[in-house]
Amino acid sequence: MHEFLLQKQNFILHPFKGIYWKEEKTLLIADLHLGKASHFRKAGIPVPQDVKQSNFDKFMALLLDLKPEKVLILGDLFHSDLNNCWEDFIYLCKQFKHIIFDLVIGNHDILDLETYAEANLNLYEEGRVIGPFIFTHHPLEKVPKGLFNLCGHIHPSVRLNGKGRQSLRLPCFYFGEQQGILPAFGEFTGTFTISAKKEDFVFVIADEKVIRV
Repeated sequence: MHEFLLQKQNFILHPFKGIYWKEEKTLLIADLHLGKASHFRKAGIPVPQDVKQSNFDKFMALLLDLKPEKVLILGDLFHSDLNNCWEDFIYLCKQFKHIIFDLVIGNHDILDLETYAEANLNLYEEGRVIGPFIFTHHPLEKVPKGLFNLCGHIHPSVRLNGKGRQSLRLPCFYFGEQQGILPAFGEFTGTFTISAKKEDFVFVIADEKVIRV
């Protein structure tokens, strides 16, 4: 894990692609895309069987390791139509019923309100403000004055080049001047390679470690 000071607030960057906000005792994650593997299999696209279990295992590990009082999901909790992954998520939430689960609506969050209520999820539109931060799913093109935007959606990664033609693309936490983008939590989501500026902060996730590059 890596500790990081942002807007005079203390954060822990976890290799399982979550951020723990110490002052608010809140776990931040983005782009779980639960059910995506099952959705693809239903369409005849082969996906490894262990993807679903890996996502739930890591989510539970974050809850046990960091012991948050609240979880704020920055969009795209569930990938598409209902499948058995949703029942697994409801079961997980019931195991941690002392934790408040909030969801900032993302473009893939298309289930009806009654379904979200089964998991005791509190729903928020884009632009939830807490302290010095504005939380969204999509990165804001214009961040309101005095606020820092934390978001998801992009699934950020960076490409690291070694000697010769060696090249490796790794998911990352990205922090620019007014905006921070969380890596996609889900295992089967793909990534988008970002172009970071010299003054930006970028932390890659490699071998279950968070490393600044």
